Amino acid sequence: MEPIRVLLADDHTLFRKGVRSILEQMPGVSIIGEAATGQEVVTLARESVPDVILMDIKMPVMSGIDATKLILQENPHIGVILVTMFDDPESVFSGMRAGARGYVLKEAEPEELGRAVDAANRGEVILCPIIAQKVMEHFGTDMKVRQPGLPYEQLTQRELHILQLAADGLSNKEIAAKLVISEKTVKNHIANIFSKLQVNDRTQAILYGLRKGLVTMSQS
Repeated sequence: MEPIRVLLADDHTLFRKGVRSILEQMPGVSIIGEAATGQEVVTLARESVPDVILMDIKMPVMSGIDATKLILQENPHIGVILVTMFDDPESVFSGMRAGARGYVLKEAEPEELGRAVDAANRGEVILCPIIAQKVMEHFGTDMKVRQPGLPYEQLTQRELHILQLAADGLSNKEIAAKLVISEKTVKNHIANIFSKLQVNDRTQAILYGLRKGLVTMSQS
């Protein structure tokens, strides 16, 4: 199996080297480059096309969120994980709207970072437990009141179940196995969910589901 090719982007050299040291000890992970500015990571991503980018939010020249937008316009399959000290919901939402697949705090344990890299490489969404809690607290009021006649009212029970499994971090293959249906059927359901919620990808669907109280996110 080919290793997961990871690009590191952070303007703090000591932190960047520390993350590199951690990831280099993980089997199946290969560090292909480092960047210290937003513009640098955009250039390196264009040249090397990594599988996953660990992206700091606050960097010189260009923010990690702006860099994420540019990178994913050219290579939408790259899994971007935002790694930062910030834990406010708005930075989470901005990053997810930019197309990031995960959000991990800098004080996260190495195992959590490894899980995030693996999930992003599989095309799945991951939020660290603290961030998940912040998101749910932020959406607390909306989650108590559901307004009829909105897009989510069109979702079937099966689609709601699949949306929850996606929020739990399961891939299409894993959802198919759990529900004992074909992966193609899962893909069809996912496409219907996107259409009904008027979103373009899993990240947007899950965030919409959290905001409207359709799904919950595990704290572990």
